[in-house]
Amino acid sequence: MPGGASPSGIMLLAHDDLAVYKARRYKDLSFMSRSATSSPGFGLRLRRRFLASEALRGFSLLSPTLLAMVFGLAMPLLVLFTLSFWLQDYVDFIKTFSWKNYADFFDKPIYGMILFKSIKISGMVTLATVLLAYPMAYFIAFRIKTNKLVWLILITVPFWTSYLLRVFAWKLMLGYNGVVNSGLKSIGLISEPLEFLLYNPTAVTITLAHAWAAFAILPIYVSLEKIDRSLLEAARDLGENAFMTFVRVTLPLSLPGVIAASLLVFIPTVGDYVTPSLVGGPSGIMIGNIIQSMFGKAFNWPLGAAISVMVMFTITAMVCAFLWGTHQFRRRVA
Repeated sequence: MPGGASPSGIMLLAHDDLAVYKARRYKDLSFMSRSATSSPGFGLRLRRRFLASEALRGFSLLSPTLLAMVFGLAMPLLVLFTLSFWLQDYVDFIKTFSWKNYADFFDKPIYGMILFKSIKISGMVTLATVLLAYPMAYFIAFRIKTNKLVWLILITVPFWTSYLLRVFAWKLMLGYNGVVNSGLKSIGLISEPLEFLLYNPTAVTITLAHAWAAFAILPIYVSLEKIDRSLLEAARDLGENAFMTFVRVTLPLSLPGVIAASLLVFIPTVGDYVTPSLVGGPSGIMIGNIIQSMFGKAFNWPLGAAISVMVMFTITAMVCAFLWGTHQFRRRVA
């Protein structure tokens, strides 16, 4: 034999190699078995934890909407806020931090005056809309016993047409030879057409109040519909008349709907620029028209962004003050 090895020695070495091979093979199979059994266990534990956690399940339902809000709302606001600190040289943006746009806003009183006038017009629109919407919502909630859905659908009929068509309709009605002037002349109340009906803040207020009426009626109706009718009966049994029952019971309980309606009308109308452009004229211009011109003909995007940011901060402060005031009022009434 080579090397002087005996046949028995060779067989012993072969037997030892086979034993080592089997031991390694068993170890590998054991590791694979443990891995296969541990993976489903981890997935099962993760699934159980997900089903047991209400927060995780709620976040999974909220996450698509949250992502849409982040990319559709938060990101544009962040871009607008960043743009307000840049400068512009004709068509090129100078991406250096600067307060110049905000300094221009405060140095030119015209911007503050127009912002104040826009807030004033929006306040009148909100007041007129809520005062007109509350009786309608009250009528549907307390006087209509059947077919309430039909009445709610009828409220939304104006929204079946374009917003621009509704604005143009009011422009025709309030015009020099429009429906209002023609009707008043035909019944002999006026001899010459009224010129103050169009191209002024009054025309803007009337048009916006009609355009946002449904947004005020629906939240007020929901609040009135949720009022427990037994409370009204109890107030009447205690000797309150209909007016005092409304003041002490119905109105305080419907305040959440009134507040929601006020915010739904006030916030969008401050920045409206279509209606003032069509029926406002020079005296009815609002801050939205200034912002639109900065992003349009003036081609000064950073200044337009700065004005937009100032408008948002102003409206946010006013809304917070309004909510705080209504909260204090409700606590005193309660």
